Amino acid sequence: MTCPRCSAPVVAFVVPPALRDHAPADETAICTRCLGTVPAADAGVETIPEGPPDLDAVDPAFPDGDAGIALALLCGHLESFALSRPSIEALVERAERNGADVFVFLDRLDADRAAFDLQRRRTALLDLL
Repeated sequence: MTCPRCSAPVVAFVVPPALRDHAPADETAICTRCLGTVPAADAGVETIPEGPPDLDAVDPAFPDGDAGIALALLCGHLESFALSRPSIEALVERAERNGADVFVFLDRLDADRAAFDLQRRRTALLDLL
């Protein structure tokens, strides 16, 4: 179970039906290093563990439940902000409806090796919202 982009470990999860339009697949994986999201099958995941994903393995800043999944999917879209704007807006709204503070999350997220520049994306989100 490794990221096809950078070969780091991934955390796989089943995407809730309400978020599937914003996910690469119904079963998705997020990379623990570059924070990219890919179909779980592309990362070599054969079986998704039951229950909520352990997003702490990616970063302790991730909340539990659907808010954490929405933020994981958001990270996957931040690499291409202009192309993913509708999904980014929907995922931010969903995360906030599920109790997450997106900007606190982004402040706490350790994204030094992410596939996107977190500071630039945070500024763009502030402008967007």
